[in-house]
Amino acid sequence: RSLSLQVVQPNQQESARPFSTMTYNDDIFQGWFGIGPQIDGLGHLGANGMYYNCNHARDFAAVAGLTKLGIEKVPPIVARGIVLDMAAHFGVQHMDGGQTFSVDDVKAVEAKQNTPVREGDVVLFHTGWTDAKLKSDPDLWVSVEPGISDAVATYLAGKNVVAVGADTWGVDVVPAVNESEPFIGHQILLMGNGIYILETMNTGPLVRDKAFEFLFVLGQAKVRGAVQMIINPIAIR
Repeated sequence: RSLSLQVVQPNQQESARPFSTMTYNDDIFQGWFGIGPQIDGLGHLGANGMYYNCNHARDFAAVAGLTKLGIEKVPPIVARGIVLDMAAHFGVQHMDGGQTFSVDDVKAVEAKQNTPVREGDVVLFHTGWTDAKLKSDPDLWVSVEPGISDAVATYLAGKNVVAVGADTWGVDVVPAVNESEPFIGHQILLMGNGIYILETMNTGPLVRDKAFEFLFVLGQAKVRGAVQMIINPIAIR
């Protein structure tokens, strides 16, 4: 996935100026919406062609954009947010690629931080992976990652949270615990329960400031029919 940006000056070629005293720049974007900090909409991932609310890909995944479950259907998210510092729980600066954690681990961090998961929350996990590896070893960063298991995804779905995210590019553990079930957390959250996924969240500053609980605010660009969207959410403490 990549992004290309072109800055142009429309109708100003050969010193032409459509306005006598004003010049201007515009930009052209060519790229993927699923890069960097991003939100996965409900049309992003399913199983065997089936997506959230029994929608089959053949019925809504058009080349020109999703006709259902597009990113424009995601409402603004203003909710209680919590970040669970899993790296600190394991006593490390960063978890390892392929390392996961149990529901008991999650509950232990909830108790230690006094940040219980509640209905309607946005729940973020800090693994330290991106802070440690994105710049120092980008090939490793994108090939594996620590993350949630199916049991953790099911636990959070049972809490009826709004969104689940992490400081990793895919939230799920990679490689998967069961190689025949890659990104099973995505299936449980997106397809099974209509819970949004937030990837590559900048959780490092939150845990360094011990801002484990905050107001999470997000209003993503509503590009009709888009599957995902680059985002810049805000945590207000």
